[in-house]
Amino acid sequence: MPDAVVVGADLGTSGLKLAALDDAGVVVAEAEAAYDVDRPRAGWAQTDVAVWLRALDDAAAGLRHQLAGRPVAALGLSGQMHGAVLVDASGTALAPALLWPDQRATGELERWRALPTADRAALANPLAAGMTGPLLAWLVAHEPGLVAAAATVLLPKDAVRAALVPGADPAVTDRSDASATLLWDVPADRWSAAATTAAGVDEGLLPAVRPGHEVVGTTGLFGGEVPVVVGGADTPLALLAAGTGSGVQVNLGSGAQLLRPGVAPAPADDPVVHCYADAEDGWYAMAALQNAGTAWDWVRTVLGLDWAGFAGSLSSSPLGAGGVSFAPFLTGERGGVAGPGTRGSWTGLSADTTRADLARAALEGVACAVAAGLDLLGPADDELVVLTGGGARDPVVQQLLADVLGRPVQHVQVRSASAAGAAVLAARGVGGALVPQRVGDPVVAPRRAAEAAAVRERWAAAG
Repeated sequence: MPDAVVVGADLGTSGLKLAALDDAGVVVAEAEAAYDVDRPRAGWAQTDVAVWLRALDDAAAGLRHQLAGRPVAALGLSGQMHGAVLVDASGTALAPALLWPDQRATGELERWRALPTADRAALANPLAAGMTGPLLAWLVAHEPGLVAAAATVLLPKDAVRAALVPGADPAVTDRSDASATLLWDVPADRWSAAATTAAGVDEGLLPAVRPGHEVVGTTGLFGGEVPVVVGGADTPLALLAAGTGSGVQVNLGSGAQLLRPGVAPAPADDPVVHCYADAEDGWYAMAALQNAGTAWDWVRTVLGLDWAGFAGSLSSSPLGAGGVSFAPFLTGERGGVAGPGTRGSWTGLSADTTRADLARAALEGVACAVAAGLDLLGPADDELVVLTGGGARDPVVQQLLADVLGRPVQHVQVRSASAAGAAVLAARGVGGALVPQRVGDPVVAPRRAAEAAAVRERWAAAG
């Protein structure tokens, strides 16, 4: 198909993005649509699937306009991980999708803690209330009629795909999403019978697991009948798009994800990092922070600084911020680096503390939290750390990270990384081979690693 593009759709928590890539891996068109998360009660987070579908329609209209008749060869989907969407046999959602930030199933985690030791270890992941298994358990306890009416439970991107390809079997997901449900036996690489029982459901409610590049149907969203592939979870698809096959990748955005690809899956009694399937046939370890760019945004608002003024504090305040430390955990964490009840703070304040010190401490605090997360992934001295995400775009932030991590770093920019990863799967589904365009900044070596190590020690002691 001459001049055809492949399209990746990334279903985020607060917005959907489409990216069209040509056969050289260049993003030739993008469109997006935002939406709000519904929070009807404290600790709840949900979205009607219809909201996602309207956003997809709006973004698709914008993309079609930009493409001006250029044909679309295939569509792939990327989606926010975890969560739960109950659908009927046709793939129609029976209720709003419950999302990863949702905390209503906190009490149901006791069912996972009560699993026999070997079954719990086979899940190989920390327990989180917003994962599919605990959310299912909550639905069984509080909405039994809804569960009884459901044909299957899907992950967010799967619910959108089911609506896009009517007539196809909706009960399908992929390994990268399935492995992040607390219903997956990691060493055996299949659904866990013990965890499914803990959730209180029959294994028949769980979707079939297919390769992410497998074509499951077609859609008329872009005109004609465009093949649609299964797709994958957003984090491993961003890893795929960046091309990081070894070492460590740190994605610094509103949160921070620290990823080590190529790990061997193994049971873990009380893990502090996640072990998830990647978008192909392997596994990656992940340490995740909820508070990174969001904490910086909060600090900038409180201090009345734009980004230039905020980043400028790295030159107007000395390393160590005059003895001030900042804990960025404004909304708590999952464990490992900090717990759910941990909160943010500035400590070490004095009458001499300046606004620049407060700003620099915030930048250093997130860098220290990233370093603590990197420690959880295991020793790897002097390896190059690949940086992705908008939070690491500024050269002064790259230098700060190199110093605090004590390792060389390189920022690699991939436009719309998760959507680009979904486009890679779409291309494979129709027999193509796509490599997204990547732009690498110069490698930044540590300059003040010894001094920064002292800052890290003080930060850890303050926490």
